[in-house]
Amino acid sequence: MTDVPTQDDVAVNLADVKARMAAVAKSAGRVPADVALVAVSKTHPAERVRIVLAAGQRVFGENRVQEAMAKFPALKDQHPDLRLHLIGPLQSNKVKEAIALFDAIESVDRPKLAASLAEQMAKSGRRPDCYIQVNTGAEPQKAGILPAEADAFIRACRETHGLPLKGLMCIPPVEEAASIHFALLREIARRNGLSKLSMGMSGDFEEAIRFGATLVRVGSAIFGARPRPQE
Repeated sequence: MTDVPTQDDVAVNLADVKARMAAVAKSAGRVPADVALVAVSKTHPAERVRIVLAAGQRVFGENRVQEAMAKFPALKDQHPDLRLHLIGPLQSNKVKEAIALFDAIESVDRPKLAASLAEQMAKSGRRPDCYIQVNTGAEPQKAGILPAEADAFIRACRETHGLPLKGLMCIPPVEEAASIHFALLREIARRNGLSKLSMGMSGDFEEAIRFGATLVRVGSAIFGARPRPQE
């Protein structure tokens, strides 16, 4: 593929990813429609997002609020059925903007952020779906609530803050078998009565589906090579 994919390139990539998703879901005894694809568009310009939209994709994931604000308001105006997920860390000073723009926030990971989200949702009346990010590998450099603290944090998000909590998200350590982390996330969700699991990326989304993923976050397998972000 060239650095700038054509609409035909993207259509082929998208169809391939969806076919792989459906095949592994069926082999696991699941209904393919129960697994949604989040196309990760971080660092890709709006022009590339438009190509993926033209190929039929409607759910996208962005890592940074500021970058998403530069790309997606116009795209959402043009495509009212477009849904946008925040999949990167959210700073408390960006909560207002995030709630206004995103339809789901997958990176709720600390009590202060949960409180800020609840306060701003009450002010704005807008309530995007929330997912708690669990740091399944307890990696010090990575965001996410620790597994040992997850049950209490889930309870606080529900009972203290009243967040519209839908599920959990994780990013496994690159040097470990992803299946261990997918299984752990699934168990935390099960015992807390959460039905949505956002897990699996371009390299491991099939394994994630076998472990119950309901959302998979796929970027390069659809968009091609990621350009360097402009600072």
